Amino acid sequence: MNDLIISGLNLNIAWKNKSENFKQIELAFKQTSADLLILPEMFSTGFYMKPEEIADRNEETLQWMKNFAKQKNTAVCGSASVFEGDQYLNRFYFVKPDGEYFFYDKRHLFSYSGEDKKYSSGQERVIVQYKGWRILLQVCYDLRFPVFSRNNNDYDAILYVANWPKSRIDAWQTLLKARAIENQAYVFGLNRIGTDGNDLEYPESSYCYFADGSETSSTKNNIISTIFEAEKLDKFRTKFPFLSDRDEFELK
Repeated sequence: MNDLIISGLNLNIAWKNKSENFKQIELAFKQTSADLLILPEMFSTGFYMKPEEIADRNEETLQWMKNFAKQKNTAVCGSASVFEGDQYLNRFYFVKPDGEYFFYDKRHLFSYSGEDKKYSSGQERVIVQYKGWRILLQVCYDLRFPVFSRNNNDYDAILYVANWPKSRIDAWQTLLKARAIENQAYVFGLNRIGTDGNDLEYPESSYCYFADGSETSSTKNNIISTIFEAEKLDKFRTKFPFLSDRDEFELK
C-alpha cells in the first residue's frame, strides 16, 4: 500500500445541467495531478427530487467519467442520479483510468427531503480496492448511521460525497471526525458549495480527517487536497489497536 494523493472539487453545481457541470470540472482540474479525483453527490445535476427529469438513462455521467479518468490517467469518483430497470438510484461511481468501474447505491435515503419516495435504496456495502487501499464508498445521509460504516478490519479509508446544507453543517463536520476516530481510518468528506435550485446554501465544508481525528487537508481554488499516508496509518493502528476490542454483533 503506497501513499495516495487525493483531490476533491468544491463544486458549485449547475442546476440540472450536465454538460455545464462536466465543463466546470474539466476546467477546475486542468492543472491537477492526483491518484484520485473526487466529485460531490449528484455532481452532474444537483440533488433534485424529480429524478424523471434528470436521471441518466444511457450512462451519460458514467461515460463522461470514464473518458475523464482516461484523459487524466487517474481514478474519478462521485454520485449521479440513475434510472435502471424500473427504479431510480443515487449511484456512487468509482472509475479507474483503464475504464474499470465499481458502484455503490446509496442505502440511507434522506426521508426529510422525500428522497425515499423517489429513489430506491441500495442494499450492499461496497469496498473498492485501489492501489493497495481498501476504500469504503458512502453518500451523504449514510454519515448519520455508524453501524453501516463500521470497520471490521476490512477498509482503510471512507469517502463521503454530499450535498449537506449550511443549516446542518456542524453535524456534518462532527460526524466525519467521529467516523475517522471510531473506525481508525482516513475519512474524506466532499461537499458541494454555492446555492442549489431549492435555495439551500452550501458553504465550503469539505474535510479530510486522519484516524486520530486530526485534519489533514488543505484547500486552494476550490480544490481540497490531501495524502493518505500508508505508513502513518499502519503505525497508528499498530500502536493503538482499538479495532480489536470492538463489540461483535450481527444485524437482523
